[in-house]
Amino acid sequence: MLKKALVTGSAVGIGQAIALDLASKGFDVAFHYNKSAEVAQKVSQEAAVTYGVNSIALQADVTQPEQAKSLVETAAQQLGGLSVVVNNVGDYLEKQISQVSIEEWHQIFNSNLHSAFYINQTAIPYLKAAGWGRIVNFAFASAQNVIADRINPVYRIAKTGIIVYTKSLAVELIEDNITVNVISPGVAENSIGLEESIPLLPTKRPATLKEVSDAVGFFISPEANYITGQNLEVAGGLRL
Repeated sequence: MLKKALVTGSAVGIGQAIALDLASKGFDVAFHYNKSAEVAQKVSQEAAVTYGVNSIALQADVTQPEQAKSLVETAAQQLGGLSVVVNNVGDYLEKQISQVSIEEWHQIFNSNLHSAFYINQTAIPYLKAAGWGRIVNFAFASAQNVIADRINPVYRIAKTGIIVYTKSLAVELIEDNITVNVISPGVAENSIGLEESIPLLPTKRPATLKEVSDAVGFFISPEANYITGQNLEVAGGLRL
């Protein structure tokens, strides 16, 4: 089984935790970054030394179609193929819908929805060539509910789109032994406004990065071979 993975936005935070977990499981990993070059290089070297895998750090602005395409192609070339893609990139915006600028609207859609489409479109042929594949996209807790949102409406719209997109892709690719699923975190230990959020959480604590990466690890594992098009919330009961 080919074990080659690309994780977008993996220099820091949840993406880094996911990429390091994959390396610990014997995956050769492409750590992607946009601006955090030094950190990405350091964590890539850490993965190679600690786990003895082929680990590389690649730069791209994945909101740009050609850069996203080049990222996937370079990762596949340098790793010797590709079987796992995790789309972790996604900007956040808190602003009422009538106050959102055209530039902000496009930026949130570009980073949260379009970037995953760009990456996956280029990656799918490589996953098919590998004979198996896993795509994991990211939404957020309750994004599957079609409701109004006063706090982060554009972000919600984009992430709801990710869920519909994931299900559509899952139906198409299962015959190629490729599953496509969604992880939807609630508040994680690296979330913005963490101190204000904790009292509102049913668990009174955020999700750890390990808890999120473990959920991703499940979807990638052989045990999840029959599971596709699903949305797994890692939210401790938030927004149920």
